[in-house]
Amino acid sequence: MKKLAASLVISSLATSVGEAQERPAGRIAPPDVYVVAPGLGDYTDELLFGDVWPRDELKPRDRSIITVSALIASGRIAQVGGHVGRALDNGVTPSEIGEIITHLAFYSGWPNAISAVNATKEVFDKRGIEPVAAEAGQQPLELDPASEAARAASVDTSTGPVVPGLAEYTNRVLFGDLWRRPQLSARDRSLVTIAGLIATGKAEQLPFHLSRGMDNGLTRTEVAEVPTHLAYYAGWPNAMSAVPVLRAVFEARKAAAPGDAGADALSVQKRDPEAAATESPENFTGSVRVESRFQAGDPARVGGATVSFEPGARTAWHTHPLGQTLIVTAGCGWVQSEGGPIAEVRPGDVVNIPPNVRHWHGASKGASMTHVAVAESLNGSAVTWMEQVTDDQYARGPEAADQCRG
Repeated sequence: MKKLAASLVISSLATSVGEAQERPAGRIAPPDVYVVAPGLGDYTDELLFGDVWPRDELKPRDRSIITVSALIASGRIAQVGGHVGRALDNGVTPSEIGEIITHLAFYSGWPNAISAVNATKEVFDKRGIEPVAAEAGQQPLELDPASEAARAASVDTSTGPVVPGLAEYTNRVLFGDLWRRPQLSARDRSLVTIAGLIATGKAEQLPFHLSRGMDNGLTRTEVAEVPTHLAYYAGWPNAMSAVPVLRAVFEARKAAAPGDAGADALSVQKRDPEAAATESPENFTGSVRVESRFQAGDPARVGGATVSFEPGARTAWHTHPLGQTLIVTAGCGWVQSEGGPIAEVRPGDVVNIPPNVRHWHGASKGASMTHVAVAESLNGSAVTWMEQVTDDQYARGPEAADQCRG
């Protein structure tokens, strides 16, 4: 198995095709890895390509799609060329690779996509691959009319009144055109999207796309293997942050399955300390941990989690399309809506935040704080993150901060 893995992956580990150096038998990582970080070299040989890539839960083609998508979405362009070569070897066509890049332009931005084009063009040139021709005359993919009508209505309701241009492009271009392009199957588009969201830590966007992906043909086993694979390409924190979201979606779909004897029965989601995750520094300041994430199944849209802030930690500014409720369970914290005073909250206090109101919340300077956060989602999104709360803004909290220690 190791020899097979080595023969398949040497080109993918070089920064571009043709840059692989001579490697001793049994070694897969570039020679410099063994000079600088020999432990990394051993893990690369024995674990990543000797154990993870050969796992049966996903076909090699799917693993290549996931890997290329994660690298593009997270802006790790130096690694894209090598894995594009591996994807071609694993059966992903040049047209499909081009469509993955096109799709991710909408989910990770044009700069990442254009950079990926440049890296991919080098691979195509070195392999003598002809330019990808526009495939005219193909019929657009059919999407479920009822689901699309509900999704479009949600966008119109949640986004339209605030950012009408974004709502219009979401319905007309993103879902009205991009998701219908036949150059990539609906299943593969879901795989690309899920991989990109996990790789960039966008767990709040996952419920909609996980469920959509399973509707598009991804199995539970395949979906569960995505974060397993991406732990090695996007890091353990991003992979672990996706776990409670997957659990909630799996449980909701099982409960809602037609003919399921337990569909109308109550369920208990057991607390799992192992699933607790440290939140992304992009959206939080200080030490913040989240556990007991939950997401109700259709037709309900409510979801949330238990969030714990160490002293001085807080969220970034953000909004919720349908508002949010916070139930303080421990410690002492602060909450503020834009333009208003910073209010102190203690155990038993309930904070109601209206839809689309910019706000932040977190611990006080002198004490930690834990709250249960509950919000409803629209179009798979329950939050829009904005800029960080500055130290000056945070410092305007109540002067009697020492009271929080009592």
